[in-house]
Amino acid sequence: MKTIRIGAGLGFYGDAWHPVAASIERGEVRYIGSDHLSELTLAILQKDRMKDPAAGYTRDLVPMMTALWPHAASRGVRFLLNAGGLNPEGAREALQAEFARRGWRARIATVTGDSVLERMDELRAAGEPLSHMDSGADIAAVRSRLLFASAYLGAAPLVEALARGADIVLTGRVADAALFMAPLIHEFGWGWDDYPQLAQALTVGHLLECSGQGSGGNFNAYARGGWQAVPDLAHIGYPIAQVAEDGTAVITKAPGTGGRIDFDTVRQQLLYEVHNPMRYVSPDVVLDLSTLRLTDLGGDRVQVTGAGGHPRPRRLKIVAGYADGWLGQAVVGYTWPGALEKARATEAIVRRRLAEQNLAYEEIHSEYLGYDSLLGPLADDAHVEELNEVYLRMAVRTPDKRLADAFPRQFPWLALSGPPTASGFSGIEPARALLGIWPTLAARELIEPQVRVSVTEVGL
Repeated sequence: MKTIRIGAGLGFYGDAWHPVAASIERGEVRYIGSDHLSELTLAILQKDRMKDPAAGYTRDLVPMMTALWPHAASRGVRFLLNAGGLNPEGAREALQAEFARRGWRARIATVTGDSVLERMDELRAAGEPLSHMDSGADIAAVRSRLLFASAYLGAAPLVEALARGADIVLTGRVADAALFMAPLIHEFGWGWDDYPQLAQALTVGHLLECSGQGSGGNFNAYARGGWQAVPDLAHIGYPIAQVAEDGTAVITKAPGTGGRIDFDTVRQQLLYEVHNPMRYVSPDVVLDLSTLRLTDLGGDRVQVTGAGGHPRPRRLKIVAGYADGWLGQAVVGYTWPGALEKARATEAIVRRRLAEQNLAYEEIHSEYLGYDSLLGPLADDAHVEELNEVYLRMAVRTPDKRLADAFPRQFPWLALSGPPTASGFSGIEPARALLGIWPTLAARELIEPQVRVSVTEVGL
């Protein structure tokens, strides 16, 4: 039976690509799916684009492909990357320029049409309220402040790009797993109503989309010695899926790499970001994980079978970003004894001074690094007197940049006139623009007809 091997690329913007080289050189992969985007990443890319209209794609694309392409080209390995972010065509131009400079040959495809910012009013006129998915709030509250809006596309345009001979497929916002589903659909000729196979493909994509997290990285369990027993994380191998024509998959990694593939590491990744295991929604199929079977074959190999699939959803998710005011912040640290008490006293002093000066902020956030910045309300007060050091971080949000700039100036005088041992002040930093996220839904038939695939050749 025919099988295809797909390797994990990056799991986020700025992730490491040296494990990808190991998958290419020793893992016998034919495809690499690389996920560079999150909703936060789109906000970062929008800030880049506001400074430079030619930006908006992830800057790790060109150095990553420069490092990996010599290994991949000779082996016929093809790439699918959502590194195009908010500007897939700009990403292609940058990559083409570098390939041309080096005399390399490739067919590079772009998938566009996920951006719907200019069509938001058109979508509303067509009957889509575009209300907030979680709160139900009316989009009118942020409509005038929208800066970007991207729909989560499925695998279909990526399949088209592969069918047209693309060696490298650059997309904007597609569903993460679509990067891995597309090669399987292309190679095996699955139809869009082959739900068991599509469900298996979605499962594979979900297991590979987070780079080393699928092979023992970030392993947060006590099983088999916990994370301490995961070998050689410095040289972790990213997961690889060997998938058969019926959808049966074996998750593994390149020989000679660190990390671990077993029942426990795979099942942890399987449940990552899954709210309803019986209804994991993607643009191409709705996955039921309750029928899935994981079989640990040993030797860093886990077989995956039995995924249940149901028809794709009628609507696609859109993630939009809007201008949400300005951030002002400051950080100051205190040492033992009574580090937390000193930090709390400083927080109270600053709040009182703000009130006395009538400096009104929409939101004031305080946290204590070393105590509750990660645990929040779950932080344990039992040993607070033993803390060696605590840093107070205070942040404010306001629509007025001047107020945000003014906030850090509440702190320097406390170095000599406040609680003792004030140290590590972060300084007077300029205010930062904030972007809010607006998730919503729209009918796919209003979005998909605008999707376009183009293929260009470099050095061919």
